[in-house]
Amino acid sequence: MKIEELDEVESDGRSYCQDRTFGIQIVRVDAKRALVGAGARILFYPTLLYNVFRNKVQAEFRWWDEIDQYLLLGAVPFPKDVPRLKQLGVGGVITLNEPYETLVPTSLYHAHGIDHLVIPTRDYLFAPSFVDIDRAVDFIHQNASCGKTTYVHCKAGRGRSTTIVLCYLVVFKDMSPASALEYVRSKRPRVLLAPSQWKAVQEYKQRRLASTGYSPSVDAVLITKADLEGYHSSCDDDGSKELAIVARVARSSPMIARLSCLFASLRVSGGCGPVPRQLTEARAC
Repeated sequence: MKIEELDEVESDGRSYCQDRTFGIQIVRVDAKRALVGAGARILFYPTLLYNVFRNKVQAEFRWWDEIDQYLLLGAVPFPKDVPRLKQLGVGGVITLNEPYETLVPTSLYHAHGIDHLVIPTRDYLFAPSFVDIDRAVDFIHQNASCGKTTYVHCKAGRGRSTTIVLCYLVVFKDMSPASALEYVRSKRPRVLLAPSQWKAVQEYKQRRLASTGYSPSVDAVLITKADLEGYHSSCDDDGSKELAIVARVARSSPMIARLSCLFASLRVSGGCGPVPRQLTEARAC
């Protein structure tokens, strides 16, 4: 009798053992994950009704809150909420709920011209994966760049959805995890993260920088000394003023970044002399 060693890998909370000889896959479900999943299903409707009740009787218990100009954080929407979200300028919705928790179908969002990103994440103790956080953060940023608001929600707008919002603030608003959490709590006091969710926020920026090689929060144009060679301004009467090289990278809005891309492609002579012959971008346009 020959015994082959099994290859074991972890994926989505389960341990998979692969028999290399016969190609048999044995799945061992994480007992903790299965137990939490069962509990989440049982508690979904009772806790949802509790949240609805508090929303009706307590003015400060809002269903969603504005985090910044283009970002809302809140609880699971009902179909009747979709037209209201559209009126608020929502152009995208990120759903962190599992299918049994989702009350609005994607087709209804699309009927109102709203993009829908679904990232099913188990409730209570679990955080979205790095890849999923990355998708969600970029989704928010792309919408904001177009002047669209994104509504990020889970069941109660406390843990899973807050994880995404904090990661967005950490990367695109240059906040530390602690300051981002403090800021979000000032907007939505009842947010509460599980240890795994807080850990995901703390690790996200470093992992994002390591995977991309640059900070996506910087939309900048870098002008070197070589770019300014031969540049003379005709606006100065005495010719004594000089352009200074500032040893830092200036941050700009997505709109400014797009304008920089446009100006970089033009060589225009104006009333104040020619523009520098080359603009070197710090990141690809």
